[in-house]
Amino acid sequence: MKPLFAEPELLSPDLLPKGYEFASTACGLKANGRPDLALITSDTPAVAAGVFTRNRVKAAPVLVSQEHLRVAGGIRAIIANSGNANCATGASGLATSRATTAAVARELGCSPEEVLVCSTGVIGVPLEVGKILGAIPRLAQDGIRSTDAAARVARAMMTTDTRPKWSAASFRIGGRQANVLGFAKGAGMIHPQMATMLAFVVTDAALARPVAQSVLSGVARRTFNSITVDGDTSTNDTLLLLANGASGCPALRADGTEYRRFVKALESVCQELALAIVTDGEGATRVAEIEVRGAPSDVAAEQVARTIATSPLVKTALAGGDPNWGRILAAAGRAPLAKGASFDPARVDIRLAGTIVCRRGEAHPFDENAVHEKLLERHVPVVIDLKSGQGRATIWTCDLTTEYVHINADYRS
Repeated sequence: MKPLFAEPELLSPDLLPKGYEFASTACGLKANGRPDLALITSDTPAVAAGVFTRNRVKAAPVLVSQEHLRVAGGIRAIIANSGNANCATGASGLATSRATTAAVARELGCSPEEVLVCSTGVIGVPLEVGKILGAIPRLAQDGIRSTDAAARVARAMMTTDTRPKWSAASFRIGGRQANVLGFAKGAGMIHPQMATMLAFVVTDAALARPVAQSVLSGVARRTFNSITVDGDTSTNDTLLLLANGASGCPALRADGTEYRRFVKALESVCQELALAIVTDGEGATRVAEIEVRGAPSDVAAEQVARTIATSPLVKTALAGGDPNWGRILAAAGRAPLAKGASFDPARVDIRLAGTIVCRRGEAHPFDENAVHEKLLERHVPVVIDLKSGQGRATIWTCDLTTEYVHINADYRS
């Protein structure tokens, strides 16, 4: 894991995927005047895949982007605004998202269906689309393939984030280098059941659409779907992958060494972005890695880990560095396991920051002051061994502090 609570390293020009341009601006959606509109364009139609929120309340841009992915042969652009979610805004909200994609399409000379749209911010407030439409012509003209422009895209996506989030990786196909670059935003309302608040990944590798969708769904499950900040799944969660083939590398098939290299690079980027989100959790001072072993199945392990990771009692204990392992055991015991799956509490072992504190379901002697000090570190490993099977899973979460309450109590003020 890279150092926590820090901005990403400067993006190397060698890792910038070919065939993409980046632009951002402040169009006036944010009262503080900070950048709030970002555009990513591909020189040629890119193969695209997407994973979206499972919340029954879906924002207008989610519905429009899902529709465009179904009908478009390729995708030329992603446009995203921060400062307003354009959610629970009815027919006018859908019209706003469609007007946005149409305006971008006019500038690029493509069809509106070749443009994906995303929004993030306050729910239930009409989006002032005129500000976006007025900024799009200049935004499209300002597009450039540069590391600075790419970094500014990450900043324009931010809402309550305290730092921008991007990650990059490279791999080789047929003797040539291909690159993967990802952006994400998110700090609160993070309990993904698909991806995160917003995450965009672009690559100059060539992929077939079924391969792109399959690999993205799998990687999302192991990365973005394995984090939680506050147990709230957003209405706008969107993870998008564009692959334009501009590297000139041969198209990847769903097998072989080169495909595995791509999956490794993509997962590396998504994992770093996911951890950056949970590290930047609103008010967070540390990240806990909740690992469950010995479960009846991997699914059961995930259910137990997720229940522990979302427990307010566990998360507040983490905030205080309190080695209160009883809260962890209690949370594991109430996890909604699938029918037929169970474990014996009398066999459970728990380790906090490398120290065993519970053995066979009962207290195990430990130095409480020493463990308290370890729990105040920024990365806290928590291991729960159920000793009831071979299943295992890991979920990353952050502590729950009073600052989280302040941020969300004053969010609209």
